[in-house]
Amino acid sequence: MTTRVLVLGGTGEARRLAEALVGRVHVVSSLAGRVREPLLPPGEVRVGGFGGAAGLADWLRAERIDAVVDATHPFAAVMSWSAATATAEVGVPLLALRRPGWTEGPGDVWHRVPTLTAAAEALSTWPGTPTRPAGAPALRVFLTTGRKEVGAFADLPHWFLLRSVDPPEPPTPARLTVVLDRGPFTVAGELDLLREHAIDVLVTKDSGGDQTVAKLAAARELGVPVVVVDRPAVPDTPVAATVAEAVTWVESFGGGMIQG
Repeated sequence: MTTRVLVLGGTGEARRLAEALVGRVHVVSSLAGRVREPLLPPGEVRVGGFGGAAGLADWLRAERIDAVVDATHPFAAVMSWSAATATAEVGVPLLALRRPGWTEGPGDVWHRVPTLTAAAEALSTWPGTPTRPAGAPALRVFLTTGRKEVGAFADLPHWFLLRSVDPPEPPTPARLTVVLDRGPFTVAGELDLLREHAIDVLVTKDSGGDQTVAKLAAARELGVPVVVVDRPAVPDTPVAATVAEAVTWVESFGGGMIQG
């Protein structure tokens, strides 16, 4: 009998995991459907939510899933908690494929905050930059937290540059310029972007990975401070840091059920 594996995806790691497993197991990749034109992985794909933990548990039973890999974005905590609850109820093994977070290094000027709300509060009282005096309202902010989260900054008077795959929906800041783009990005390109828009401060989530890390290198080179939003709490489940580790887990848990 072929092993059936659900990959909760939407990330580059999830796509690479599906590529590594397809043809060896039956892979079902689940996408939340938040991006209009997602990059689809190979194998079976379903789009949309499950209806919470209870709905996911029902789906796992109906589809006779043998294992689940939570390869969602590090900030998709609601899905991670639902996966932990549902797999525990059904008795299905669960692995979190979770990329390591970014680490501050020499030359970085980071300000860590626990939430997006705290990031907005930090900007509301920003002490100034080398190019702009303290108290000046027209702080120029490069916002890379995603289109769904821009509302947290809607009441601020600053000028924002937002980069996202799809356009944001209201509420948004009054002074907002949107760049539609998808990573990976290069350091040279990020340097050009920061210089072109005279960015004073970068705001980002601690997403980790190499798809969007170039902005941090560019900020370091230009001396641009970075507000880093810490990751939310996630369930205490077995964790793989790489796709290779996740493949090994899928190969080992099933007692030889993998089709080679």
